[in-house]
Formats: sequence, C-alpha cells, structure tokens
Amino acid sequence: MAQLDTLDLIVLAALLVGTVAYFTKGTYWGVPKDPYASSYATANGAKGAGKTTNILEKMDETGKNCVVFYGSQTGTAEDYASRLAKEGSSRFGLKAMVADLEDYEYENLDKFPDDKVAMFVVATYGEGEPTDNAVTFYEFITSEDSAFSEGGGAEEKPLSSFQYVTFGLGNNTYEHYNAMVRNIDQSLTKFGARRIGDAGEGDDGAGTMEEDFLAWKEPMWVALTAAMGLEEREAVYEPVFSITEKEELNSESREVYLGEPNKNHLEGTSKGPYNAHNPFIAPIRESKEIFTAQDRNCLHMEIDVRESNLSYQTGDHIAVWPANSGKEVDRFLTVFGLESKRHVVISVKGLDPTAKVPFPTPTTYDAAVRYHMEICAPVSRQFISTLAQFAPSESIKAEMTKLGSDKDYFHEMISSKHLNIAQVLDWVGGAASWSAVPFSLLIEGHSKLQPRYYSISSSSLAQKDQISITAVVESTKAPGAPHVLKGVTTNYLLALKQIQHGEPHPDPHGLSYDLKGPRNKYDGVHVPVHVRHSNFKLPSDPSKPVIMVGPGSGVAPFRGFVQERAAQAEAGEQVGKTILFFGCRRRTEDFLYEKEWERWQESLGASFSLITAFSREGAQKVYVQHRMREHAKELNELLQQNAYFYVCGDAANMAREVNTTLIQIIAEQRGVPESKAEEIAKGMRSSNHYQ
Repeated sequence: MAQLDTLDLIVLAALLVGTVAYFTKGTYWGVPKDPYASSYATANGAKGAGKTTNILEKMDETGKNCVVFYGSQTGTAEDYASRLAKEGSSRFGLKAMVADLEDYEYENLDKFPDDKVAMFVVATYGEGEPTDNAVTFYEFITSEDSAFSEGGGAEEKPLSSFQYVTFGLGNNTYEHYNAMVRNIDQSLTKFGARRIGDAGEGDDGAGTMEEDFLAWKEPMWVALTAAMGLEEREAVYEPVFSITEKEELNSESREVYLGEPNKNHLEGTSKGPYNAHNPFIAPIRESKEIFTAQDRNCLHMEIDVRESNLSYQTGDHIAVWPANSGKEVDRFLTVFGLESKRHVVISVKGLDPTAKVPFPTPTTYDAAVRYHMEICAPVSRQFISTLAQFAPSESIKAEMTKLGSDKDYFHEMISSKHLNIAQVLDWVGGAASWSAVPFSLLIEGHSKLQPRYYSISSSSLAQKDQISITAVVESTKAPGAPHVLKGVTTNYLLALKQIQHGEPHPDPHGLSYDLKGPRNKYDGVHVPVHVRHSNFKLPSDPSKPVIMVGPGSGVAPFRGFVQERAAQAEAGEQVGKTILFFGCRRRTEDFLYEKEWERWQESLGASFSLITAFSREGAQKVYVQHRMREHAKELNELLQQNAYFYVCGDAANMAREVNTTLIQIIAEQRGVPESKAEEIAKGMRSSNHYQ
C-alpha cells in the first residue's frame, strides 16, 4: 500500500472539513439570525448582547432628533408612543424613534443636546406602580441619589439642556391616579429639565383615554413647533414596514411562523425562563363552570406548571396569552380583501433601523391577525382619519372623514357601541372591500395582542405546581350596538373548557377558536401562560389579622389567601382572625366556592368568618359595604390591632364605596372627624396595611 505524503494528508483533511461544514450548515453554523431568539429567551426583554444601551449613541447612529419612550403593560402606551413618533415625522418632519424604557440606560441624559427632544408616554400600573418595562428607569429618575455621567445632584441641575414631553395613562378609580407620569415629571423638573407643553393625562376610569390623548397632543405640537422651530406640512402616509409576499414559501414551510412567539417554540424546543416574552404551553388539568345561572359563565381552571420551573407566590397574577376568535379573524381578512391570501407567507421588515417588527416573520396574514394583532380593540378616531384616504369610494371617504373629525359623532356611532375596526368598516362601507389599505398600516394601527392578567386564586403553599384561575366570561350588549362585545381571552378559555368537557366543536357565544394552536402545539387542551409577581400579599406573620372584601370574581385572590391560612392552621401555625366579605346576586346562582369555604372553616375554626351579601334576594339590595357597617365595631378593633385590609373587584364603584364606608367606620367608632379618618386610611395604604 502506497504511503500518503504530506500533500495528500492536507488534501484529505481539507475534504473532510468541507464535508463536515456542508452537512452542519444551518445546524451549528450559518444559522439565520432570528431577531426574536435572544430577546424572547431572556427575562422581561433584557438587553441583548451587542445592542447599544446608550440612547444618545443610538440617536446619533440613526440620525434621530426625537425619541418617544414608553412604559406599557397592556400595549396602549406603546401604541400612543408609536402614533406620536409617526405623526411627528409625517406632520412636522421630526426624525423620531420609539424606544422601550427597559432597553436603555439613563446616566447620560445630562449630555442630551438641546436640539433634541424626549417624549415619555407612561402608564401607571396597579397601586401607583411602574409597568414592568419602566421599573429601572423609574427607580433611577426618582431616586434621591441618581448619579448622572458628569456628576452633580439636583442642586447643580444636570438636565438643564434636556427638553421633554410627557403623557400619562391612568385610572381615576385608583388612589394613585397617574402617579407615574406625575412623579417622573416632578423628578425631571427637579434635575433642571424643561418640559414642553402641558403634562398630559388620560383617564381610563372615565372612559376618556383616547379623547384625552387627542385633546392633549394638538397644543403639545404647537408648543413643540415653537420650541424646536418646526414647520407643519401636509401629512402623507409613509409605511413603517415593508411587506414582502414570499412565493417560494408556504404555510407548511418549517421556517414560517404560524403563531409561535419565538424560534424555540417554532422548532418545538420551548424552554425557560418563561416570562412576558416567552410563554409556557401549560396543560389545563381541570376546568369547570362555577355559576349556575344560565345566562352567565364563570370559569374555574387548574393550570399545571410542574414542567416549567415557573414559581408563584399567593397573590401573584397569571398571564394568559389569547388568540383572536375565528369569527373576528375572518371578518378582518374579508374587510381588507385578504381572505383569499390568508395563508400567503409574508416577510415584514422595518424600513427604519429603529422600527421594531411586533411579531416574528416570515409568517402568514392569518397568523399575524390571529395571534399577534389586537383586532378586537376599541377604534381610535385618529386611525379612522388615517384610513379615510384609502376608502373604496368618495362617499365612504366623506363618512370616514366626518367620523375622524367629529368627536361627538364618533362617540355616538362608534365608541359607545364598542365596535372594532372591521365592524366599523363593515358598517361604513357595506360590502365594499378596503383592499387598498396597506398591511403595514394595519400593523401600525393595531396594538400587539397582549396577555391578559388574572389574580391567581390558589395558594402556593397548598399547591405550588398548580395555578388556579377564576374568570367571569365577558359578554356585553351595548344599547343600539349591532354586536355583542365579547371578552377575547375569557371566551377563549370558555372554548377550552368546552372542548375539555367533550364538545367536539366548541363555539362559545358564536365564536370559534383555533384551540390546537400553531401546528397543533396546544393539542390536548393547553394554554400559553406566564406568571407576573404582585405586591398584593398576605402578611408574612400568619398570626396577624386580615380583612378581605371581594364580591363576585374579586374573591379570586382571597380564595388563595384563605386556602393558605387553612394550610398554615393544619400545619399547626397560629393563624390570626381572617374575615372575608363576599357578595353576589343570589346564593343559588353565583355563590363562588361555597363548599370550599365550609371545608376551610373546619381547618380555621373560629378564626375564619365568611360574611355574605346577596344583593338580589331581598326587597332591598344588600352589598358588601352594608355588611361592613353591621360589623363596624369588630372591624375597627381589628384595625387597631394592625389588621391588614384588602379590597379586590370593581374599582370604579365597589372599591370606592368600600373606601368611603371604611373611613366612616373609623370616624364613628373612634369619635374622630372624617378628615382624620381619611388620614388614618391613607396611613394604612402607605404602610401596606390597606391594599
């Protein structure tokens, strides 16, 4: 056998390396970059490697003179931020970008030049808390010892060259109404920054959020135009995204996203950490109807999280990732002339380097609409105005222009009837197709379909691997409306319950859902979820007394609280007085968890009291606040023993009535003026004894 010389060995080695490289391409190297793979695999959208966190650097790189930051929990603030950036660009020639508050660091804001402007669109979450993505910025800017890059505290006014605009999203039924925007505005001013225009505030509690935003932004633009020497011009629609139909791909192609949230899910290798960017596909172990009324539904579900490493604490929230119903997806695709193209594969790319595509691509029109776009959301008057230019006829264009410009007419015809955009165009245009509307505009005009949060109704001490949900299924008929407003997620859950109970074609309230999920990955009754931690917690010392007020499904977290205290009592711990005020219509229709309260009563004994209010059983309506008055002496005594007081449920009405009743009880029982009692209640809130 001839010996191999050195050259032969080199050639053979090169051939071997080439062969290995050929067969491993796409597996170990040459893997196409997935923009969602890194950001969606890290908790809470943590900053990805190689991506600048210096906002000034980013603005300089991309030629921007305006950044619109958002702090958003449900997507509304992000939507408003996108609209401001778009309008600033099209109407006033601003070079604007939208930025997630958690993507950047803020120590160098003292170097922000005075020929640029920053806008802050921030929501207040819960009891005056920042949204998840705004926590780091909020803690930095409101800190007493914030350290900017060139040193100097508030006395040196380090932000004297920083110009900014603010708009807040809040709910006046909560005590800390728009606390986020107010505190941020106050802190920026303290450091010497100069606000342009008024600090805007939208009120979701009054149902005026959209009109508050529209009323605020016009004078803001006037002030900003004067401050920055801008000139208004005729706004012409310019797409933010390019939409390319990929003829070489189809909906069966392995690289096409059909609703999967990221690459791991696409490839069937879903792994944690599971969070707001990466859901766990959880089995539903149990689902049942817990109302006996024929015209209303309330669901109890048990979600199995054993295989996820998800953990929760009693009082936390579970987020359910919904899909839009087939009925609304079909309506949307038909109205915009996309029905015949629903399974066509598209690639979506930002035309600006700072534009963020809100879902992974390539995907299909159907998957984008079904899993990623909030198509059932209320319609904005501004979006109606934008769509008018694409109307299928002049008469329809005139009607759309009137709806977009006349606030009262818009309220009468659209917002009071809770119509979504496809329903509006169906009504305005009849059978006419709106196929001229660019799909980019539809993406821009719709928020990303957001997870819905539900108070966990179980105790992590009693069942750490199984999370309970209690949810009333939403179905509301507005006066004069042609459609019934149906909750996107609760009806989705109802359909899951129906299929689990053997219904072959679940169709809750005339809606159908793709319950098997993308590529049948949810088959076997699964639902995508993650856990959000909450500050709504029992005292760490179980001997402390607690008072809970939770009518209707507001009792959900208190089921977990009582379950936990029962488990502590069974383990031999000393458990303090535990009072639950629960209200519903009738004992025979909607008395939630009646048997469970009885079972836990056996464990807790005299330390547990369930006080009920059945509003429609007698001649006079009786609510939880009436029962509180009947037990005023005991409540006051417990409060003087540093009891913890909790309220959950209808914030607009019930919670206010309960707060008023609590103040009156304190005043009457202690013989002090109501003003003093109000101070005591505020002190309880400050010390987390009133939540």
